[in-house]
Amino acid sequence: MPKITKTETNTRGTPASYPLRIQAIRTKGQNVRFFVYIPMPLAAALGVEGGEEVSWELLDRDELHLVRLEARPAKAKCTAKRPATARDAVGKEE
Repeated sequence: MPKITKTETNTRGTPASYPLRIQAIRTKGQNVRFFVYIPMPLAAALGVEGGEEVSWELLDRDELHLVRLEARPAKAKCTAKRPATARDAVGKEE
């Protein structure tokens, strides 16, 4: 598997890119299949999980757009603490 290197964010604040190679799988008696792997840092940032269904949109010969077929709810980074109630304070010394 080729080494994947992350391109750092430039001074203009452009998002980082993840260069990779498209792999061609050739099997006797079958058409060539092409695979694109998503680097782990990018998959983690997107919240991608194995088995998800996605689709490619062809914008032009040089640009593809990856689209999730089913929208996923956003996951909170942390949960909010519930406010203390009078019932929680019963029996606690101050």
